[in-house]
Amino acid sequence: MRGFEQNITGIGALAEPVRLELYLFVCAQPGPVSRDQAAEAIGIARHKAKFHLDKMEAEGLLEAVYARLSGRKGPGAGRSSKLYRRAAREFAVSLPSREYLLAGRLMSDAIAESARTGEPVMEALYRVAAEHGATMGEAAIAAEGRPGDPGAALDLAVGALEEHGYEPRALGDRTIMANCPFHALAEAQTELVCHMNHALISGLVERLAPPKLEARLEPGDNRCCVSLALP
Repeated sequence: MRGFEQNITGIGALAEPVRLELYLFVCAQPGPVSRDQAAEAIGIARHKAKFHLDKMEAEGLLEAVYARLSGRKGPGAGRSSKLYRRAAREFAVSLPSREYLLAGRLMSDAIAESARTGEPVMEALYRVAAEHGATMGEAAIAAEGRPGDPGAALDLAVGALEEHGYEPRALGDRTIMANCPFHALAEAQTELVCHMNHALISGLVERLAPPKLEARLEPGDNRCCVSLALP
């Protein structure tokens, strides 16, 4: 759950009141802000503004650009100043973990593909989800190496699913997912979301160890509808 931990750290950096005030000031400006501007705006010393601005840059909340505030160029124009603006990175924390942005992206890609090719939208959604799962599998292989046996493939799949908030748990001869990252959507559109989820996890395991690892559509109370099993 590396992404979750990074988000917690980034958002936690704003718990300090002065830092939060600086962040809100920077975000409210139409352009990048200098240390002097930030310090003057909230009434603190420049060195204190520098400390907090650099801390927020290190945590990914702000990003820095460099420019000459005088607007002059060439010799005698002076050194460039470090300016701060809100970072493009998005922070979101949900307990338990949810992946609604991923679901929205898969669905919008499927709708676009259906409009472009005439493929039924449900078929497009399941195909797009499977392709995303395969991409997750490729990333896991790139990071950890190709699994040498079904057990290693299961471990790799479990690690990849943990990263996306599924909370895999061993239960007898199979691995269940204690958390559904698409929970609210699944409650509203159970069949659509569960089959999309099954296609995604199937794409993952098929990239890791076909046919030695199976993703089974196995709905249960208070958990994800998909489980993993070694046939």
